[in-house]
Amino acid sequence: MVGTLADRFAGERGALLPLLHAIQAEVGWVPDAAIPLVARALNLSRAEVHGVVTFYHDFRREPAGRHIVKLCLAEACKARGVGAIETALSDRLGLPIDETSEDGRVSFEAVYCLGLCATGPNALVNDKPVSRLDAHKIDRIVAQVSA
Repeated sequence: MVGTLADRFAGERGALLPLLHAIQAEVGWVPDAAIPLVARALNLSRAEVHGVVTFYHDFRREPAGRHIVKLCLAEACKARGVGAIETALSDRLGLPIDETSEDGRVSFEAVYCLGLCATGPNALVNDKPVSRLDAHKIDRIVAQVSA
C-alpha cells in the first residue's frame, strides 16, 4: 500500500508532504517502514523524511485510538480554564494527555489553537468541535468515546 502511494508520487517535485498525508489517510499513521520507501521514491535521504514526519505534530508515528479527543492548550483556552478541564478529562479517561489507551479505544491529545478562541476552552472529538467545555460536556465526551 505505502509502496504504491510512493510510486504514485515518485519524481514529483514538492511531493513529500502530500505523500505523507496520503499515507496517513490510507494507513492511519506513518509507519517507520514507510520512511525508506518515501525517501527512495522522492530521491530524498531517510533523514530528511524522518525529520519532516517528526517535526509536524499531525503526522502519527503510531496508530491512533478509535476515538480521538484533541484538547486545545493554547493561551486563550488557558485563560478560560482549560487546565482544570485537562485534569478532569485525564482523570475520567484514565489517560494522560498525548497518550492512547492500551485497548486502542481513545487517544487524548494536546493541540495548540483550534481557531475557536472566543468560545474556549475547546476540544475536537472525532474531528467535531466542542466549545465552552464544562463538567457536563466532559461527561458527554467520556460517554461518547467509551461507547
